[in-house]
Amino acid sequence: MKIGAYSSLPGVRAVDRPRGAARSGAGVATRETSVDAPRAVEVSDFFGVPEGELTPKVREALLGLMDEVDSLRRELQAARGKISDLEELADKDPLMPVANRRAFVREMSRMMSYTERYGVPSSLVFFDVNGLKQINDTMGHAAGDKALLSVATTLGEKVRDTDVVGRIGGDEFGVILAQADEDVARDKAQQLVDAIREKPVDIDGTIVHVEVAHGVFPFGRGDDASTALAEADRRMYRRKQEMKADRPPSPLPRAVNE
Repeated sequence: MKIGAYSSLPGVRAVDRPRGAARSGAGVATRETSVDAPRAVEVSDFFGVPEGELTPKVREALLGLMDEVDSLRRELQAARGKISDLEELADKDPLMPVANRRAFVREMSRMMSYTERYGVPSSLVFFDVNGLKQINDTMGHAAGDKALLSVATTLGEKVRDTDVVGRIGGDEFGVILAQADEDVARDKAQQLVDAIREKPVDIDGTIVHVEVAHGVFPFGRGDDASTALAEADRRMYRRKQEMKADRPPSPLPRAVNE
């Protein structure tokens, strides 16, 4: 028997009328069927037995069955809601408003399959936060978490709904740019780097300018998630070394009143 509205039961017909309204005619049992809208049930025939032949006990048992079906329906709806909430929690990073590594790798694998099947270019951008150890050592791990949260929030705000942001490791983030070739991904990655730099973090009255290094890797045929992450990480590290060679690291932290 399908769990649903009472009208799915043989011989049970749902009729609309205001809550508490009575139906004329003796021996007709009525029952409300939904918490969302006032509905009633008219019992006229059940498994081929005419309403007039239903005994009071049979009628009472039928109404009890209706209550049980309604209760099961509500429990099923609640369970589905809980499952959906748990699935969402299982995909989120415990500290940041982005996907965790497991969910990010899963979405990257899906995007790679789409790229390989339809030839639509997409890219991975790998970000690493510079100077996080210095922030943790001088200001505490709570300050480091706040800096990471700022990076995660900025990334999430500056990408499209079709893109995916995830935390890959402690101070590492990834962004999947859907339908973006390497040139487009490089331009977008630099925009994200600039947006992070231009959003300083206020930690107990001290301004911290967070900077990130990045590496871009376009998806190609035959690539897998582990290969893409490793190559994007390698390109990020090369970029980080170039940044160190170009200029000395900016001092962290810098006070507001300086």
